[in-house]
Amino acid sequence: KRAIHISLVGGMSHIDSYDYKPGLDKAHGKPLGSSEKPDIFFGQVGLLRRSDFAFKQRGQSGLWLSDMFPNIAEMADEMTVIRSMTTDSANHTPALFFANSGFEFNGFPSVGSWVSYGLGCETESLPAFVVLSDGRGGPNGGASNWTSGFLPSQHQGVELRSGKTPVRDLFPAIEQPKGSDAAARDFLQQLNARHADRSGADAMLSSRMRSYELAARMQLSVPEVSDINGEPEHIRNMYGLGEGHTGDAGRRCLLARRLLERGVRFVQIYSGGPIGGSPRASWDAHENVKDNHSTEAGRIDKPIAGLLRDLKQRGMLDDTLVLFTTEFGRTPFAQSGSDKVGPGRDHNKYGFSCWLAGGGVKAGFSFGQTDEIGWKTVENPVHWHDFHATVLHLMGVDHKKLTFYHNGIERRLTNVHGHVANGIFA
Repeated sequence: KRAIHISLVGGMSHIDSYDYKPGLDKAHGKPLGSSEKPDIFFGQVGLLRRSDFAFKQRGQSGLWLSDMFPNIAEMADEMTVIRSMTTDSANHTPALFFANSGFEFNGFPSVGSWVSYGLGCETESLPAFVVLSDGRGGPNGGASNWTSGFLPSQHQGVELRSGKTPVRDLFPAIEQPKGSDAAARDFLQQLNARHADRSGADAMLSSRMRSYELAARMQLSVPEVSDINGEPEHIRNMYGLGEGHTGDAGRRCLLARRLLERGVRFVQIYSGGPIGGSPRASWDAHENVKDNHSTEAGRIDKPIAGLLRDLKQRGMLDDTLVLFTTEFGRTPFAQSGSDKVGPGRDHNKYGFSCWLAGGGVKAGFSFGQTDEIGWKTVENPVHWHDFHATVLHLMGVDHKKLTFYHNGIERRLTNVHGHVANGIFA
């Protein structure tokens, strides 16, 4: 019925988190041994580098997961890990666009917008598609990652911020006399309706009117849904609220659950802000994988595990799909000179991991494989087109039939591609 998409910005290393490679341990310090020139970002191909994180089998399923996410690892029996993801770009912004819309260029509708377009919303007081960005800033590409593109604008993702002002400009800058705001909205609605009658069918005008009407309703609904002070202490603790390093992500994960309870169809949570800076505020671990990933994982591990536990105890996980993705993985070789084992890793578009939980997927299951060092996908490859087709299928939508006519083309999320990964279904 609904979905939460957790998106890790910067490129999480699969071989340090969800894709155990004992072969990489054995090959540590050896050269890649390939004559090809890999499509990576900085072009430095150092020696092969073992993981800095310890792996072990988790839960009754025995899934091999690292200690990077100790709390999420406790939920291994709820998830399917896809270890054979591939993408077309090793550059952050186009790779993020690809993960969100199925295209490397901006301007195409995001998966949340397609879900909104296909399934609508279960409430008239909140948007169907809500985005919760990292408190340190939004991802590369900004709002283009949750655009509605050529779909009607009411399917655009609406960004809610964690703080005292969840939505910019939702309320007047100057306090208005009681009743005047409602009177102004009523009068504006009359004018819009009169203009619509005179103009005839106009999809853009109709969409804009619906957006204004939704904004008016959100003046009441947003303060209520974003006020988490009434949540019991044990729930707040479950999400890591009150703990400095987990507070931001914990609030956003808790807010996501509250949004779903009130009828929002698709919530996207970002981990990581803009690429660059020092220290980095994303998963882009060029300099040092261990330090970067330990810090970033520490911010989200407890909140996301708390979200899964909370959804399960409320009976919501059965009809909620939780997605955990990143735009690409990281290389099994160090980003350093060809004779060195440096502490960082470059971008890897050839093979990486994500996971899904709830909503009809197998529990405690892994799908697909990369090669023995985690460099390239070798079994059951899942491209973003396939991933998107699978997500739509799990939400009851045929990706080939969810279309929108634009510029002479019947457009769809999966373009002319995409195969459903039937092997992950319960």
